[in-house]
Amino acid sequence: MNLVILSPEKEIFTGAVKSVQAPGIDGGFQLLENHAAMVSALGKGVVNIVTEKGDKLSYSVNGGFLETLNNEVALLVSGVTEG
Repeated sequence: MNLVILSPEKEIFTGAVKSVQAPGIDGGFQLLENHAAMVSALGKGVVNIVTEKGDKLSYSVNGGFLETLNNEVALLVSGVTEG
């Protein structure tokens, strides 16, 4: 599936991924390939990504929104830092 992470300042990440873990406002959740379509508000926490190559990345976010549809995942986040 394809992922893009955007902040108001810049594009943070774009590329093919195996999984995305995100901090929903009611608790964390994970997206895998062929996940059902959804939109979710994000709380403060860590977004963890496993790329198609197996690399693990993480970004701390202060909140935002996530949308997934047809193996396309978009995160619109604020206050993001890598690590």
